[in-house]
Amino acid sequence: MATAYKTPGVYIEEIPKFPPSIAPVETAIPAFIGYTEKAMEFVDDDLHLKPTRIASLVEYESLFGGPQPEEAIVVTLNETQDEDGNTLTQTAVATLAEGNRSKHVMYYALLLFFANGGGPCYIVSVNPYKDLGGDLVRNDLEAGLEALETADEPTLIIFPEAQFLSGISDFATLHNRALAQCEALKDRFVIMDVHGGSVSMSNSAANLLTGIGNFRSDGIGANNLKYGAAYAPNIETVLDFAIDENEVDFVHVIDGTSASPVKLETLISGNNQVYQKAKAAIRDLPCKMPPSGAIAGIYSAVDNSRGVWKAPANVSVTAAIKPTIEFSNVQQDRMNVDPTAGKSVNAIRPFIGKGTLVWGARTLAGNDNEWRYVNVRRFFIFVEESTKKATEQFVFEPNDANTWVKVQAMIENFLTVLWRQGALQGIKPEHAFYVAVGLGKTMTPLDILEGRMIIEIGMAAVRPAEFIILRFSHKMPES
Repeated sequence: MATAYKTPGVYIEEIPKFPPSIAPVETAIPAFIGYTEKAMEFVDDDLHLKPTRIASLVEYESLFGGPQPEEAIVVTLNETQDEDGNTLTQTAVATLAEGNRSKHVMYYALLLFFANGGGPCYIVSVNPYKDLGGDLVRNDLEAGLEALETADEPTLIIFPEAQFLSGISDFATLHNRALAQCEALKDRFVIMDVHGGSVSMSNSAANLLTGIGNFRSDGIGANNLKYGAAYAPNIETVLDFAIDENEVDFVHVIDGTSASPVKLETLISGNNQVYQKAKAAIRDLPCKMPPSGAIAGIYSAVDNSRGVWKAPANVSVTAAIKPTIEFSNVQQDRMNVDPTAGKSVNAIRPFIGKGTLVWGARTLAGNDNEWRYVNVRRFFIFVEESTKKATEQFVFEPNDANTWVKVQAMIENFLTVLWRQGALQGIKPEHAFYVAVGLGKTMTPLDILEGRMIIEIGMAAVRPAEFIILRFSHKMPES
C-alpha cells in the first residue's frame, strides 16, 4: 500500500526486487535414543528424556558419562616352563561370552558415529544403566521416542541398544512406532539394526539369513517402510571395552595346571608385567557392535562431501575389523531383494583390498519403484522440509498472483541450484523439475475461498546405479 505523504520534501523508498530464498536444512542430524550412565547438566537427571544436542564425544561424556564397565571378562595366561621353572612362553587370551556382556552400547555407538564422519547429533537418555544382565525395557525406549517428537532438528532416529531387547516383538513395536513418527512428521528417517529373534546374528551365514527372515516376519510391520532402512550383519570393531578391574578374573595356567582365579586389579602391584599382558589381551578382544552407529556417521559424511542425493553405499566402515558373518553373492541376493514383502536389508561386506564396505542402499520398501533407495527418500525429505520452512512466511499473505509468482520463483531458484549440483536428472532444468501454482493450474476458485494455496512440485531425483552390466561380444574383423 502506497504511503500517503502530507509534508513536502524528499522521501526514500526501498523496493524489494529479489524473490525470497530457501535455506537448505541439515540432513544428517541423528538422534540416539537409549540408556546412559547419567543425564546431568546442572542437577541430577535434568537431561532425562530431554533431547540434547551435542557436537563431540567430550560433550557426551560431560553430560551423559561413559560406557558401562564389563565385569564378565576372563583373562587366561598360558605359560610353559622348563625343568628349572624358568618361563619359556607366555600367551594371554581374553574371553567374553556375548550373553554376559553389557547391553548398554550407546557410548560405543557414538564412538563409531564420530569415527565414520559424524558431526552434531542428539542424545535422548531414557534411564541410567541397568545392572549387568538386566533386561532392557521397551517402554523406556518408547518414552525417548515420544520425547523426540517435539524436537525439530533431528533427521535420523537410531536405537543402538534395540538389538538387545529380549523379544523380537518388543523390537517390532518400537520400530513400528518410530516409522509412524516419521510418516507423521515427514522430516526424519530410521536407521535400524536387525533383530534375529532367538537366532544369533554373529555365527554362520545360514543363521544370518534365518535371522533376517525372522526380522521380516516378526521384527517389522508392513506400514511406512519407505521411512527406514536396515543393515546387517553386526561388525567386529577396534573399540576397546571399558572394564572393572575389581571384577575381571585372571587365571594363570602353568604347563596345563590352573591356579585359583584372582582379580585383575591385584596384579598391578604383584606382577606388573603380567598385568600389562592381561590388559593387552583385553584390548585385543573384538568389540562386536550393531552397525547403526557407524551407518549414521557414513550418512553424515556422504551428505557433507557429496550431498544427500548420493547413495550412502560403496563406502568403507571406519573402525571395523570385519563383519561378524561373511556371505556370498547368492546369499546377499536374498538380503537385498525380498519378493514377498520387499523388506530389503542392506549388506555390510568385506572386499579384498578395499576393507569392509556398506554394500546396499535400499529402504525397507525395496520393491517400491518410487521409494526403493535411501538417497531418494532422504532427498525428498530434505527438499520438503526446506521448502516447508521457507513457505511459512507466506501464511496469511494475499492468495493472489503476486504471491504465487514469488513462491514459484523461490522454489524454482532452490531446485535450480540443486540441479546444478547434480541432485536432479535432466540436461535442462525443465527436464529435471517443475513448479506449478495458480488459479486454473493447481487451485479452483473454491480453494481460494477456503484459504488454500496449492503448490505442485515434481522432481526427477537421481537414482543410484545399483547394477552395472557390462556386455561383451565378439566382433568380426573388418580389415
